[in-house]
Amino acid sequence: MEPLEKLIARVDRLLDRIDGLVPQTPSAPNWNGALAFRWRKRGGAGFLQPVSHPHRIRLIDLQGIEQQKNLVEQNTRQFVAGFPANNVLLTGARGTGKSSLVKAVLNKFSARKLRLIEVEKHDLIDLPDIVELVASADFKFLLFCDDLSFDADEPGFKALKAILDGSIAATSDNLLIYATSNRRHLMPEYMRENLETKYLGEEIHPGESVEEKISLSERFGLWVSFYPFDQDEYLQIVDYWLSQLGVPRRNGDDLRQEALQWALIRGSRSGRVAWQFARDWAGRHEVKPEASGGRPARVR
Repeated sequence: MEPLEKLIARVDRLLDRIDGLVPQTPSAPNWNGALAFRWRKRGGAGFLQPVSHPHRIRLIDLQGIEQQKNLVEQNTRQFVAGFPANNVLLTGARGTGKSSLVKAVLNKFSARKLRLIEVEKHDLIDLPDIVELVASADFKFLLFCDDLSFDADEPGFKALKAILDGSIAATSDNLLIYATSNRRHLMPEYMRENLETKYLGEEIHPGESVEEKISLSERFGLWVSFYPFDQDEYLQIVDYWLSQLGVPRRNGDDLRQEALQWALIRGSRSGRVAWQFARDWAGRHEVKPEASGGRPARVR
């Protein structure tokens, strides 16, 4: 009997080791404990990690993008109210507020049980697990993919495409996907792909490579485009952030020239650059943010 007992003990230890290698079904976190979560992987198993200090920014802090704010705010308002709403793709110039707009609508509607789940591009293959995890929760969720772009044949591309529209398993009614990208079609476009275009009379038929790239962005029901700011818009945003940081309003030529020079060095007139200049100027002139009662925040 002794050899048999030893064999049984070895089998038990082996089963314990196998159990440790098998990915466990993720459990839902306390949705009331945080406003935002990140999807993380550890030991091959995925889980939702609460964000202790989410980036809080108000819609009013996003200057120069009123039309974009109205579109995304209205879509989110419909969603949290239980009405039909669309997945959203925010594309365009860097630093103009795409990511910040998603965070701002979370800030506005979090009291109405809206939560955000941030997912990295390489983890998009886990989308079915995330959808199943939140499906029964009495909350609304924005699945947030920031700065999204794909190379050819990446697994995340097909996973996102399937979950948006094309998988046999439908996305739950309490989840929308909000993605930001500098690319309208989320993938690089090459000159050689234009050679695949066919012309039938006056009709133009893009090649298969182009069609494949367009097919993903078309699955987002709402496209929101962001554009570079002109000089006057940039200076208005600088003035706004200076006022939020407690700097008295002033229209001196020296300040104006410094702000323009700052943007010139960085090669961009954007909300992010305006915010960075305002912080630098206020810091050099020893103005403390607490004096204004404003809510300085990053603009992305």
